[in-house]
Amino acid sequence: MLRVEINLKVDNDNYQEEVLKLLKVKASDIKTMSINKKSIDARRRDEIHYHYSIDVELDLKVEEKLLKNKKLKLKKVVKEEYKLPNSGTIKLSNRPVIVGSGPAGLFAAYILASKGFKPLVIDRGEEMTKRVKTVNTFLEKGTLNEESNVSFGEGGAGTFSDGKLKTMIRDKEHRGKKVFDIFIENGANSDILYLQHPHLGTDKLKEIIPSIRNKIIKMGGEFRFSTKLTDIKVKDAKVVSVTLNDKETVPCDVLVLAIGHSARDTFHLLDNVGLKMESKPFAVGVRVMHYQEMIDREQYQNKIKKAPYKLTYQTKEHRGVYSFCMCPGGYVLNATNLNNHLVVNGMSNYLRDSNTANSAIIVTVSKKDYGDELFAGVTYQEELEKAAFRLGKGKIPVEYYQDFVDKKITKKETDFAIMGDYTFADLNSILPGCVSSSLKEAMEEFNKKIKGFSDSNPLLAGVETRTSSPLRIVRDDLLESNIKGIYPCGEGSGYAGGITSSAIDGIKVAEEIIKKYYY
Repeated sequence: MLRVEINLKVDNDNYQEEVLKLLKVKASDIKTMSINKKSIDARRRDEIHYHYSIDVELDLKVEEKLLKNKKLKLKKVVKEEYKLPNSGTIKLSNRPVIVGSGPAGLFAAYILASKGFKPLVIDRGEEMTKRVKTVNTFLEKGTLNEESNVSFGEGGAGTFSDGKLKTMIRDKEHRGKKVFDIFIENGANSDILYLQHPHLGTDKLKEIIPSIRNKIIKMGGEFRFSTKLTDIKVKDAKVVSVTLNDKETVPCDVLVLAIGHSARDTFHLLDNVGLKMESKPFAVGVRVMHYQEMIDREQYQNKIKKAPYKLTYQTKEHRGVYSFCMCPGGYVLNATNLNNHLVVNGMSNYLRDSNTANSAIIVTVSKKDYGDELFAGVTYQEELEKAAFRLGKGKIPVEYYQDFVDKKITKKETDFAIMGDYTFADLNSILPGCVSSSLKEAMEEFNKKIKGFSDSNPLLAGVETRTSSPLRIVRDDLLESNIKGIYPCGEGSGYAGGITSSAIDGIKVAEEIIKKYYY
């Protein structure tokens, strides 16, 4: 198989003819042809084009002949294939218990089930249909279910997001390809395999996740929703059982913790049973809303719609400020999971068809800001969220950027896409001074990269605090914690950031369990 690189001026995927011309072969000579990657090259604004990396399979003799033509700059490629490890030698007495049905837990369950382990997956939140109704009730009426919400429930926090799949991690074992293949088998579009910025969309995720769950059930797995981990029993530094909903004890030799970064009460439980954890840096800030049309114009002169962006900056005080979870054509929503707290997030549907581009613009914080105690970062997040709730009296506090700079409030009607009630307020009053000043400094610098980023007077919403876990559960080279049998994974455990990397981490943990045990 050969890899061919071509450029096209228009986005119509009509690449076959160009490939035939380049290689000077007939269509009948081609055995298979598919896109490996498609990206946008906008380095020169007057020559924006699409770059295609195409995999072409021909007769081996023809391929060898073409490879000798150095002008074509062809590469020989091998088919990317994920391979499961062989089972271990230790008989597992009890089926694995997986806590959390977000990407890490779901894909750990899928891989384990495919090897006959019949995992039990528990989630404190509801299954998808009920969860969606519960979230809609909260967004429409403000009635919060602390156990099932935007953070907790089938699919995890990623369900109510843009469903972005881009990741920067190295993936020589092709676990990411396996993740994408499973998504496609369960309803995702096949273009996620090659797009530069693949995404699923909240509306698609609501269908894809239950489909994956049903596949796991068919392979012998079991799911229990509205089921919370309330205790862990340890004997001789090894897990022996777990307690569910304070009443049911389940024997357990292998416990996969895919709890997500918002399960603060579970973190305290883990600390109480002696699981080793450590504090880690994270970032906090605001959601910034622009009109998508402006971003499209300034990024790609309107030649490309639903344009994303990625921005980074280091302040004069050496703080990192960057865009995070950018949602083209998306919505800002109240994503809290606790009463009397308020945290915002962004989401998009598959078509990304709102008028609003939104992104978190966040500032790095560390122990020097919140202290050395293990849960100091958690407390720092909580205090910001409580302050945001008080400022907005339960509604999302929003402020135009120029008012944020001038420290005043202008109540001006907005048509930006916001889910849930909002009110105008001064975000300076709740943000730490180092965060507020860093945001203002960075916004002016970002305006030099994307004209209008600050001087178009975008709308800010606060606060964004759940960018990553403030804690990391320590694990060894075999991905096991200091309590044997407990395998932390995913974003909540501090080893991933986003859907794809969380899913990959869940697969890695499943592999280690498979290599050690059989069931």
